[in-house]
Amino acid sequence: LKLTVSNSCTKVGPAWYRSLVAKLMAIRRVPPTLPTALKARCLVRALRRFSSNDLFLPTDQFAHRHLGPLPADVQEMCKVIGVKDLNELMETAIPASVRRDQPMDLPDGELGEAGSLALLKEMLSKNVVAKNFIGMGYHGSHVPGPILRNLLENPGWYTAYTPYQAEISQGRLESLVNYQTLVCELTGMEVANASLLDEGTAAAEAMAMIARAVNSKAKNQFFISDSVHPQSIDCIKTRAKYFGMELVIGDHTTTDFASMDKLCGALVQYPDTRGRFNKFEGIADALHKNGAYFIVAADPLSLVLAKPPSAIGADVVVGSMQRFGVPMWFGGPSAAYLATSKKQVRRMPGRIIGESLDRLGNPAYRLTLQTREQHIRLDKATSNVCTAQVLLANMAGMYAVYHRKEGLQKIAQRVHGLAQLFASEAQKAGLCVSSTAAFFDTVTIETPKAKAIAQALEQQKMNVRVLDDKTLAASFDETHLEGDIKALVAALKAAGAAGSASNLAITVDGKLPADFARTGAFLEQKIFNSISSETELMRYMHTLQKKDLALDTSMISLGSCTMKLNSVSSLAPCSWPEVAHMHPFAPASQTQGYRDMLESLEQYLITVTGFDACSLQPTSGASGEYAGLLVIKKYLEDQGQGHRDVCIIPRSAHGTNPASAAMCGMEIKWIEDSRGMDLAEFKALCEEHKDRLACLMVTYPSTRAFFEDNIQETCDIVHQYGGQVYMDGANMNAQ
Repeated sequence: LKLTVSNSCTKVGPAWYRSLVAKLMAIRRVPPTLPTALKARCLVRALRRFSSNDLFLPTDQFAHRHLGPLPADVQEMCKVIGVKDLNELMETAIPASVRRDQPMDLPDGELGEAGSLALLKEMLSKNVVAKNFIGMGYHGSHVPGPILRNLLENPGWYTAYTPYQAEISQGRLESLVNYQTLVCELTGMEVANASLLDEGTAAAEAMAMIARAVNSKAKNQFFISDSVHPQSIDCIKTRAKYFGMELVIGDHTTTDFASMDKLCGALVQYPDTRGRFNKFEGIADALHKNGAYFIVAADPLSLVLAKPPSAIGADVVVGSMQRFGVPMWFGGPSAAYLATSKKQVRRMPGRIIGESLDRLGNPAYRLTLQTREQHIRLDKATSNVCTAQVLLANMAGMYAVYHRKEGLQKIAQRVHGLAQLFASEAQKAGLCVSSTAAFFDTVTIETPKAKAIAQALEQQKMNVRVLDDKTLAASFDETHLEGDIKALVAALKAAGAAGSASNLAITVDGKLPADFARTGAFLEQKIFNSISSETELMRYMHTLQKKDLALDTSMISLGSCTMKLNSVSSLAPCSWPEVAHMHPFAPASQTQGYRDMLESLEQYLITVTGFDACSLQPTSGASGEYAGLLVIKKYLEDQGQGHRDVCIIPRSAHGTNPASAAMCGMEIKWIEDSRGMDLAEFKALCEEHKDRLACLMVTYPSTRAFFEDNIQETCDIVHQYGGQVYMDGANMNAQ
């Protein structure tokens, strides 16, 4: 057997080999039509299983630890529900026509948890943890130890269910109110939601929100400053195309907003992607006179020192709270924010936590204004966002609680001081510093051969941003030290950075220019000014945790796409430096480990789903719906069928399905499926819209937990009429 494995079954007699292969294929149910490479791997695994000694297998194998029930428990449960074993249960529950009989090219699990972590460590050790000065909305941050240990790595916080049931969610809801309050105080706005997915999609949601506040047929243009972070611009481009919005991207300093009466709104960055503060009051006034809205994407740490966006005329403020104690994690996840005025509250995307009174008259928190949400408004919903980055929002909120207002001010002043020091030292070294006054954490350097210089620094594990052929940018955060500044200046000089240095002296005092400095009181709430020790924070978080029901307390008997337990071994790598401290725009030479891991995950998902390719880009189920529908639209356009715009959705579907279809500009047609899909009725509906049918959105198994017997016939009918099928695989275990 060992000889067979090591030589890929080539050095044994052909008759014996054919006999062995036949037996193994029968045992493993390996179809003869399986691709040769996959068939070989399946056979080798089977051979290894036959030849190995179970005595020496790792004793910390994952499956039984993760799933829990012992064989006797399984037998007892099967007895109660009237089946012999799990095989009979699966045969009873899953129609034979859709039951899987092909093996999957997945790890066999025999490495054990320790072995798997060692393998992952080896893979991710290919990442290079460099000194990052890239910025672009992603920054190094120190996760306070008490928050790391007692919140991020605490199952009392990361296994609790979506807080629909307020009486068992008061702890997290109070923490999210802290987060919302923090955002309102920093931005100066009246109301904030409980977080969104990232800054780019938050900006796109803001565009859609203000479009609903105006006559979008008359005002169908949206302006974006070319000084907004490029990833946000890219995200909005896609969203605007299918939203029917015409984008105008340009220089906000030279644009005549007063003459643009078709604008519904405009988006600027504060400070901008080059690090500069700009005066926007004139832009805001011009927009408001035309009945348009002013959206500001703002760095929350800069707002500790800078004028709040409300003071410069903002109607909506968006951004990312990542630098408030959340690792970069190669670009996610982190909590984005959206804040606005109370009059816009019913148009806001995402969740809002509100304070109410219980039956005894005591303050109590709950999800509020749910009439905006998808499960009620369906295709009339204001957004397909039905979730929040709760764990990350709670981390950001607790970061502010832990540091207090005074500590946040010190962090912001220190970060700004580091940027001032870099500008000063670079200028003394003869470099051409183009940022000399109104900046926060980012400084630009004018120099020939900018890309070559950045590549030279990369070899020294220093990452700077290349803005163009003649401009570099360096951004600073709370993880940087004074010595990093000197090392960066020396490295730039040695790499050949050169230019005409300004004689303007730069003061290093951590203070913004008076024109942009914040004045007036903010963050005066007791919660942001009272906890001064690790012990007090630990007690506060534990008090909140005890108010919630999570898997550390009880089983939660709800079936939902949000009810997944991540094992400790799965989450442990989140705290590794080579995972936590990777910038999403780091050079490819430094991110090989991440790319290997993600590509292997893509391959696993391909073998599970049976598709040819996989994208890991969507950051939530609703984002996945939107991405999937866009794939269908692009495919139809490529086939010369771009006019197809009808989407059929069963009544049992998740509320996000119709919301996502509406965002893609599709017309929704409903079909009743409370007793299963009626094929005759479904075919008639397809026939009625045969010239415009784009797709069917179907959840499988359905939200009523049924595997439809006729799912294949349903898909065939859609294809017969020229459409595609989007399957909402909310529960990947079922696939």
